[in-house]
Amino acid sequence: MNCQRVKELYKEIRSFAKKKTGGIALFLFIIQFITGMVLSLYYIPYFEQAHKSIVDIVTKLNMGWFFRSLHHWGAQLIMAVLFIHTFSVLLSKSYRKPKDFLWFSGFVLLALSIFFGLSGYLLVWDERAFAAVKVATGGIGSLPAVGTFIESFLRGGIDVTGETLTRFHAFHVSILPIITIFLVCIHILFVQYRVISMPLSLKKRTRQIPFFPYRFYTYLTICLIVLGLIVTLAILFPPEIGRQADPLAPAPENIKPEWYFLFLFQTLKLFPGEILGLNGEMVAVTTISCGILFLFLIPLFDIKKGRDKRNTVFTWIGIAYTLYFIIMTVMGFLS
Repeated sequence: MNCQRVKELYKEIRSFAKKKTGGIALFLFIIQFITGMVLSLYYIPYFEQAHKSIVDIVTKLNMGWFFRSLHHWGAQLIMAVLFIHTFSVLLSKSYRKPKDFLWFSGFVLLALSIFFGLSGYLLVWDERAFAAVKVATGGIGSLPAVGTFIESFLRGGIDVTGETLTRFHAFHVSILPIITIFLVCIHILFVQYRVISMPLSLKKRTRQIPFFPYRFYTYLTICLIVLGLIVTLAILFPPEIGRQADPLAPAPENIKPEWYFLFLFQTLKLFPGEILGLNGEMVAVTTISCGILFLFLIPLFDIKKGRDKRNTVFTWIGIAYTLYFIIMTVMGFLS
């Protein structure tokens, strides 16, 4: 009986994580756009003045510290919500047809959000951000064939310089938001199309709850709770501003990226410098890229229709990916 209750509780948590986190992510995206527009009015995207403009926003602008802190914690929470949403969909096998396009569009949105975090990270132009971006873009440069081109494209040259800051600012405030808004609309349309095109027999078995007022008030309550959480974190734990980046100075010791990069950071540390005569970093980055590509294409491999049909292999694959992310993140945080 206890075992049955645990299973039911797990299903309820998984269902909540899958259904509600999507709406929470959309709400957090809206907060990020609003706070980001406010900050962009006062930010100077030039390497000699970028760090000082952040300091001025925090110390001289009325409520500037609050908007920056709100933007910072919104970014942290949105990444947490997106990862929870992704892994809940993976474990429930909701990526199977006819929801495969939802998986593809959602996965691209996750990748864009990670790039949002990386590009916004550099805009502070402090030592930690500078070193993290240098490591991240250098790792991408280790990819065979296309790595060098992508690295130079992202950096705007052979190294991380003021040109990189200008380029990342353009990504962060113009290119990525346009692509994200477009993909969010496509993702929502896929969700609505999935509901509308549901077979009549399934609709009869599924209790249809009107969006208004039931779902509307549910989401409104959740969004108010999330907003209260962000405001509380923003007030109690405002983010620090590190020392201004110096491209000629060595990277600070024991530097770590943001938490959502730790699983990649820790994985790279596990690989030796050389493997069977090959560059260890290149092998690590290639292996990670293949793992991410497989996860993206998993609907093409798990071809059974309907999320209730059992497939033990892909159940364990989903568990393995989830545990890998959690364990590597914890190890990276504690190391």
